[in-house]
Amino acid sequence: MRFVTSTPVLLAVMFLLFMAAGASAQQAKHGKHEKQGKEKSVWNMISGDFFDGLKRIDTDKDTIFLRGAETVTKFPDSVTVAFAIRDLLCPPEVQQAGARPYLTQKMIDDLRLSIYWKHGVELQPVKDVKEIGSRVDRIPPYATSLAAELPARYEWSYQFAVPSAGVSLMDSLAFVFRTPDGRIAARVAARL
Repeated sequence: MRFVTSTPVLLAVMFLLFMAAGASAQQAKHGKHEKQGKEKSVWNMISGDFFDGLKRIDTDKDTIFLRGAETVTKFPDSVTVAFAIRDLLCPPEVQQAGARPYLTQKMIDDLRLSIYWKHGVELQPVKDVKEIGSRVDRIPPYATSLAAELPARYEWSYQFAVPSAGVSLMDSLAFVFRTPDGRIAARVAARL
């Protein structure tokens, strides 16, 4: 995967790409309000010293972040972001007729990653993002007795250090993966 240097990454986030199911933080927030029937929900965050003891408090009026009695509004100078791209099987109703293409190392290498800080609808490219590490792991098949007959599937894991000095905790990171011809293959946002 080629990283577009004029873009960034954020916060220790794990997401599955290509047909991964999940709910956004906003949906989770509303779900908590509906289930609990309360005016606020509190989320604890654990990731490095900065996030130790940091709590997100959502009310009907706003969202604030507290560490003890201190209100926190900005990210630290840099955050670490981790994510994985995993080749998942599509449910039969989503698959098209014919053989399903499996992700290959070449497909991943050909993707162009752009990372942006998102404030409202404004996207600001992140600069000076540094890759800390990456690895590829084979996903063991569910049907172990058929392992020799099944195509190999993989999970690609990445970790980046993303500059975040002065960025509001209310902003989110947007990851845009493009194919070599410039089409968007996937777009994922991460926020606290």
